[in-house]
Amino acid sequence: MNASAASISAVSRREARSLAASVGFLTRVPIRTNAEPDRDDLVRSMAWFPLVGLLIGGAVGLVAQTLAQVVAPMLGSALAVVAGVLLTGALHVDALADTSDALGTRSRERALEVMRESTVGTYGVVAIVLDLLIRVGALDVLVQHHAAVGYAALAGMLSRLSPVVLAGWLSYARSGPGVGEAFTRVPRVRVVAALALAVVAALVLKGVRGAVALVVVLGLCGVSGAFYRRWLGGVTGDTLGATCEISDVLVLVLGVVFIGHS
Repeated sequence: MNASAASISAVSRREARSLAASVGFLTRVPIRTNAEPDRDDLVRSMAWFPLVGLLIGGAVGLVAQTLAQVVAPMLGSALAVVAGVLLTGALHVDALADTSDALGTRSRERALEVMRESTVGTYGVVAIVLDLLIRVGALDVLVQHHAAVGYAALAGMLSRLSPVVLAGWLSYARSGPGVGEAFTRVPRVRVVAALALAVVAALVLKGVRGAVALVVVLGLCGVSGAFYRRWLGGVTGDTLGATCEISDVLVLVLGVVFIGHS
């Protein structure tokens, strides 16, 4: 094997580990590889977040659309959301709850403490309930217009782009180690790769509407990122996950709006 072939092989193995790390982090799907992904693989994996998100969202939309053939669309949508929670381990729902509870504090230090606590407070419970209600309601409408798969895939893909953008922009808010700290070390080239993947996928999935949804999600990243920087001095794993969850629901609602104006 010459040097060029060896280099290509090494890059391929590295990207395979990165993809496996992305699937392993964002889902509960068991992934077996020859070499266990390390911390650097997790950082590099962010370039694959939109692709994995597309598959997650597409799976949820497919479940909702399929179940609508045998049960009421609302029930099918609710069961699809349950399937999505099981698939992801409620990773970002938990982050949304923690971030919402932290919003009820009066200082940066206390907010960071609250996000580390295992309990869920009133703000967190309300956030979870509203998140799931809006998600089921939006999916119900999309299912009835036979558009659940496409828009759920778009939502899953763009929502997983948001933490990549924020992590590439802002520093870690804590002084100690954490998942968020690892992600904020993501190389700019990986952020660009994730963004390029998202642009192509959004245009392929929904054309102009996909592009509009992408701009809206990037706008949300800008607003939330500015808020996190002022509030905490940067991002944490929970704020990254919360923005992901909000982005997901936002794109589903946008899908409903697009359908209403078609």
